[in-house]
Amino acid sequence: MEIEIYADVVCPWCWIGKRRLEQALASYDRKVTVRFRPFQLDPTPVTEPKPLVEALAAKFGGRERAEGMFTHVTQVAAGVGLDVHFDRAVHANTFEAHRLIRFATERGRAAELVEALYQAHFTDGVDVGSTDALVKVAAGVGLDETETREYLESNLGRREVATDLTEARQLGVSSVPTFVLAGKYAVTGAQEPETLLAALREVEQRESGE
Repeated sequence: MEIEIYADVVCPWCWIGKRRLEQALASYDRKVTVRFRPFQLDPTPVTEPKPLVEALAAKFGGRERAEGMFTHVTQVAAGVGLDVHFDRAVHANTFEAHRLIRFATERGRAAELVEALYQAHFTDGVDVGSTDALVKVAAGVGLDETETREYLESNLGRREVATDLTEARQLGVSSVPTFVLAGKYAVTGAQEPETLLAALREVEQRESGE
């Protein structure tokens, strides 16, 4: 079964959802193929990096409200073993990160890279909108540093990622994470592993005609 994950690497619920899916798959005995699909929570260009706390405080109606959200998400993330530090995170446009994921997919390193990007953003405070930072993250999962930089500094993959982002909107993906199972069954949100496992088994039965 193919599982397509529509997500953004600056979305904490996407990281949580990814980890919960991994927990579900640990109890699932059929073969699955996971494909990462791009989605941008905020496609607005970021001209100068700034703390994520500052950016989201403006978006969510003040620092106090934003920090309340941060506390809740941090606790949920910790519950699945993820180390989230909103106070370190840098506000970034993720288009280039999605290009890099496409590059890594072509080289069989997508899963490792996606995990590394989440960690870079949420744990280490890395600016995932920076080419230099993305090259370093890529090198950390075994991708060739020179080749990665040449790719990111070219126009390769730009049209394809832009097309994928448009197609996501046309498919009705409006929140992430969204998991599409077998190309036609959507599960939205960072569902619990038990819920995801039940969905996998139900889709398996439907597809097999049982």
